[in-house]
Amino acid sequence: MSARRGIVLVLLLIFLAVSASVAALVLFSFAGGAPPTVPANAVLRLNLDAPFPEIEPNDVFSQFAPEVRTLRSTINMVKRASRDSRIKGLVFSPQVNGALWAQVQELRGAIAEFREAGKPVTAYLEVGGPQEYYLASAASRIVMMPAGQLDISGLVTYEVFFRGALDKIGVVPDLLHIGDYKTASNTFTEKGFTPEHREMSQALNKDWFDQLVAAVAAGRKIDDAEARRRISGGPYLAQQALDAGLVDELAYADQLDDTEPMKGTREFKDTDYLRAGTTSPLARVPGARIALLYGTGTIASGRTSLDGSVLGSETFVEWLRKVRVDPSVRAIVVRIDSPGGSAVASEVMWRELQLTREVKPLVVSMGDVAASGGYYIAAPAHVIVAQPGTITGSIGVVTGKFVLKGALDKIGVGVDSVTDGGNAEIYSPFKTFSPGERAKIEEQMRATYDLFVSRVAQGRGKSESEVDAVARGRVWTGQQAKSLGLVDELGGLDAAIRIAQQRARLDTTKEVDLVVYPPKRSLYEIVANPFGSAAEMREELRLMRSPARFLDAAVSVLSRFRRGEPLAILPNVFWR
Repeated sequence: MSARRGIVLVLLLIFLAVSASVAALVLFSFAGGAPPTVPANAVLRLNLDAPFPEIEPNDVFSQFAPEVRTLRSTINMVKRASRDSRIKGLVFSPQVNGALWAQVQELRGAIAEFREAGKPVTAYLEVGGPQEYYLASAASRIVMMPAGQLDISGLVTYEVFFRGALDKIGVVPDLLHIGDYKTASNTFTEKGFTPEHREMSQALNKDWFDQLVAAVAAGRKIDDAEARRRISGGPYLAQQALDAGLVDELAYADQLDDTEPMKGTREFKDTDYLRAGTTSPLARVPGARIALLYGTGTIASGRTSLDGSVLGSETFVEWLRKVRVDPSVRAIVVRIDSPGGSAVASEVMWRELQLTREVKPLVVSMGDVAASGGYYIAAPAHVIVAQPGTITGSIGVVTGKFVLKGALDKIGVGVDSVTDGGNAEIYSPFKTFSPGERAKIEEQMRATYDLFVSRVAQGRGKSESEVDAVARGRVWTGQQAKSLGLVDELGGLDAAIRIAQQRARLDTTKEVDLVVYPPKRSLYEIVANPFGSAAEMREELRLMRSPARFLDAAVSVLSRFRRGEPLAILPNVFWR
């Protein structure tokens, strides 16, 4: 029976590979047609449906799907349009469904740059919450649908705690952490906020709210106190938002063409603009490249996943070694969007980054999240760039196990064991840590934490005591982190690339060629190895089922780590 199953599996893989190649040939034969022509009086119509992925998925299914728009391709499109004489204005409709603050801020920066080029920008809202309005506030005009709603009244952060439910089913979360603010385990060990957890959450929420207030004040040309008053007065119906001066006009989408400043122009869709083959009017730096490495996903040992959800240390090290010896690569930018993961894998990547910084300029750009292990691998950079709303820091360690004996007892399942060796059952899921076992685990965790602190101190040019004062597992916004010396500059990926150009002594008034990792897979690679590793194949097939539940996601993440491995990972509340 097992041999027969193996044959069936091989035949299935052959069928999928052949189907993929046939689909590719069909797509290559019929795709496209002539690119659309941009009219001389165009208004770019942009749909901002965030969050955007940092990288395009590299799995077999996504290769033949419609083009996936990434955060960088969207921002590049807006910036190129700002320099395109045929594009007279911009209309965008913001929708934010789960994006965190840093990505929203990077998008807002591109819209503001378009407006600074002297071109009108219209934001069109049907409904909008705080992040949609944050984006809209960059526009020169905000239009709302007459039946719309502006749902702003402040910011709130909710966190969920599972300890009570685990108690009911007999599962004991025997978890340990280093750092009073390292709250990743609190999700399972507590029934509510600890004092330190509440203090940290309040500080984060307040800073994000202050950033929202500042953006609204600048966009509406009012002072911060008035912006705070107007935000706190919501939520608003459309007419109320107009009366409060938060929107400029009420109209339906089909009426926009008849209003200033769109009269006499032609709407041009963003999808068509991407296909139009627009080029930058800026000259390029000849013979020089900057490597752009994406460090996205949960950090683990082994290979990086094709969908970008796991950042494998083995793959990342291979990328670094390639660009380090490439004489055409003058500098390296690492874009990090990661909540962390394995402390061991983070140390492996740290070592390779440390070797790299001795050879070439190394700049880190932080996306939505660069925390715990994500900050660990940022530490060697010559310059760290983050958005004001980036989630970062969380310099701490957590480990432990879930003890299932009580749950098994409830359903009549017995477990017994025989052991040799004093601590053979230290990671047993059927008993809690003994005092001796707990002391051993805490000793290992303390060593991992001390190493983490020393790596940050070395990279940031600080003493270990200075780092420990802002570490202890605490999460900061990028703006807070800059004031503490954990971040050097506030800005997005383009700012990091400019800094890399400066450090490589390249002309920053010209564009530079980027060599991007992970690279796009060739058709041969897709056909020869459509799913990557066997583990990735299983993940691909799992994703074809209904959306994963919380426990499915937890098991998937935990299965990436070795038994007893210390984790430098962010609290679950911040994960997407």
